[in-house]
Amino acid sequence: MNILVCVKQVPDTNEIKIDPETHTLVRAGVPSIVNPFDTYALEAGVRIKEAVGGKVVVVSMGPEQAADALKTCLSVGADAAYLVSGREFGGSDTLATSFILSHAVKAVEEKEGAPFDLILCGKQAVDGDTAQVGPELAEHLGLPQITYAMDLTVEDGAIQVKRECDEGYDLMTTSLPAVVTVVKLPTEPRYPTIRSKMAAKKKPIPVLTAEDLKIDVARCGLKGSPTKVKSTYTPSREKNGMKIAGLPADEAAAQLATLLTDAKIL
Repeated sequence: MNILVCVKQVPDTNEIKIDPETHTLVRAGVPSIVNPFDTYALEAGVRIKEAVGGKVVVVSMGPEQAADALKTCLSVGADAAYLVSGREFGGSDTLATSFILSHAVKAVEEKEGAPFDLILCGKQAVDGDTAQVGPELAEHLGLPQITYAMDLTVEDGAIQVKRECDEGYDLMTTSLPAVVTVVKLPTEPRYPTIRSKMAAKKKPIPVLTAEDLKIDVARCGLKGSPTKVKSTYTPSREKNGMKIAGLPADEAAAQLATLLTDAKIL
């Protein structure tokens, strides 16, 4: 079974800062990681490969340093990796990104010599939180899609998915090939070993350009994506709490009761 996993290198959201003057993301000094939801998609793909056999290929679109994210994927079970990169792809919104990736899928299939049976994506990237690229990729490729998968089982040319919903989960099945976006799984993604890291460093990562993907950037309207970002800002945090300190427990409790009574909470 041939599986493709789309991954994205994102800044570590635990350390994100916004420049107060330019209102843009400060990337200097901020470490980059594999998008967390994509790590679950990769883990799902590797588990399917281990169950039924096959190959897992990862692809990422980004600058040259995104190859580091692909090396990480190779160290935890992916068999091959491709980087889609080029200055003409810079600033792509989700529509442009999914269009480019749809061409990348076809280019990688040609290089691998076989079509993909299953395409997996994380449900969303933590830097944009749009959850649009996976479904848009399915639309460009004309494939069925299931989103928010929390468990996947492949059998008899079809994939059965437990789909996360408000009340629990839905059990859904679709024929292959298909696109599935993955949420956090019940099991955590595996960790690389020293040996797997060393092996991953030795594996080549071919770079696919617009020419390789047979994309005419000017003609297809990618230059200057439709989405325009007017501003970026961090939400303000208001501190409305009051701390009662330095009093014995009984006096603190009495003061708290008075405050709650005055506020008409009690």
